[in-house]
Amino acid sequence: MSETTLDVREIPPSNRHPKIHDAFDSLDSGDELVIVNDHEPKPLFYEMQAEVESFDADGYSVEQRDDDEYVARFPKQ
Repeated sequence: MSETTLDVREIPPSNRHPKIHDAFDSLDSGDELVIVNDHEPKPLFYEMQAEVESFDADGYSVEQRDDDEYVARFPKQ
């Protein structure tokens, strides 16, 4: 199991989800995409849950480290 970290805070909001999906697609089964974001990525969680069959929603977690720093883990089945 390995993890890939993607800090999206400097990416324009309209480009974030496509970049995240590309990074998630490149993972192997059992790997995890760690996203650093400036807000809690609930909309992304729901999008992934609805659209990405290999997303392990039960293994998802998010931690708020600061007012503008959220670290979310998106595991791949």
